[in-house]
Amino acid sequence: MTEAPARILVVDDEKLIRWSVAERLQRDGYDVRSAESGEEALEAIAAVPPDVMLLDVRLPGIDGVQALRRALALHPDLAVLMMSAHSTVDVAVTAMKHGAIDFLVKPFPLQALDAAVARALATSRTRRQIASLTADRRPPSALAAIVGASASMEQVRTMIGRLAGSDATTVLVEGESGSGKEVVARAIHFESARAERPFLQVNCAALPEHLLESELFGHERGSFTDAHVQKRGLFESADGGSVMLDEIGDLPPGGQAKLLRLLENKTFRRVGGVTELRADVRVIAATNVDLEERVSEGRFRADLFFRLNVVRVVVPPLREHPDDVASLAAHFIARFNQDLRRQVRGVSAEALALLRAYRWPGNVRELRNVVERAFILHAGADEIRPEHLAPDLRRGAGEDRVARPEGGAAAGPPGLVLDEVERRLIAEAMERAAGNQSKAARLLGVSRDTLRYRLKKHGMA
Repeated sequence: MTEAPARILVVDDEKLIRWSVAERLQRDGYDVRSAESGEEALEAIAAVPPDVMLLDVRLPGIDGVQALRRALALHPDLAVLMMSAHSTVDVAVTAMKHGAIDFLVKPFPLQALDAAVARALATSRTRRQIASLTADRRPPSALAAIVGASASMEQVRTMIGRLAGSDATTVLVEGESGSGKEVVARAIHFESARAERPFLQVNCAALPEHLLESELFGHERGSFTDAHVQKRGLFESADGGSVMLDEIGDLPPGGQAKLLRLLENKTFRRVGGVTELRADVRVIAATNVDLEERVSEGRFRADLFFRLNVVRVVVPPLREHPDDVASLAAHFIARFNQDLRRQVRGVSAEALALLRAYRWPGNVRELRNVVERAFILHAGADEIRPEHLAPDLRRGAGEDRVARPEGGAAAGPPGLVLDEVERRLIAEAMERAAGNQSKAARLLGVSRDTLRYRLKKHGMA
């Protein structure tokens, strides 16, 4: 069986450089693709990972070093050759520190290009072999899931980097449902010194109060009905690691008091216990509600809010960074290509225009579901086209463009209210789950009890 040619991506904003380098490499039998910016390169890498990337230092938008860091976060085994017509020792050292394997000064002889590419391919093969041997022992880069080149997502990445390198033991992550709070929490943990210790999570709205406290703090044998044995809680089990408390606004009063004590003193007691236990954990609290409003309503402790609100990370809703829709779609396409063994090239220009115009009430989670739906229902397609998108999405995107004022921000479809959006999301989830409420609840990111309540509320039960 003939081995597929090595894939090489050439990234340079000068058309002549891109053409001459690509022409030379194509003559040598390589599969060569080109990009004129760092953003375009990252989309290409997310869709079809190359073996080697030739990357210019000076680019419009994000520069070459930023593109290098993000590319290696997406694919750590990628071999990157940096190019520059303005070489200095500092630039070369910076590039090498961030993972480049070689540095070419323009203009360079084609023989030097050939030798550098050969060395890069050898490095790439070695990295893949090492990755295959250690894949079962290390998690993928958590930052690879933080997709998007917009200013708001760059700010999120910057915050993650600062938190990962700090000793802060309390983080508050805010964002709408489906915006990616769990992805951010995982990145904070797995990019930190705690990465080798456990990352555990619980949805505070999913369990009744006595079970939630037991889940978090553990319980002693006989402390309540069915407590036949002693149980370690999440905080005890995650000692040295991180615990994510999703929907922290729904933590019951008893749990709030115990959590405050843990944050203040690093001590807690199991349910029904008298022994003081210690736990060194980073608490990552996530919420899609306004905690300050809940404090004013008397539903959340003010002292706990102030203790949680030491460092705040705000994950923006997708409608506020629509320029990232293309790279997110490419990211999900690459994932489903791998999982489902498909070769979908990408999204057509017409479909991409609809995706960008849509308001995304379900945020990034909804976009992922849209891509997955297209893969499942249109298995023979080599790209995602408008007819592969749900009718509701196509109608919503079309109305959105009509309703948008000249030069203004996108407006929602006329007459669209929150209840209607919620009903559509639930209907789509139930359809995809073939009526299975537990599966539909997982798709929506809510508990089964919450889903049952919503089904009754909309007369869908």
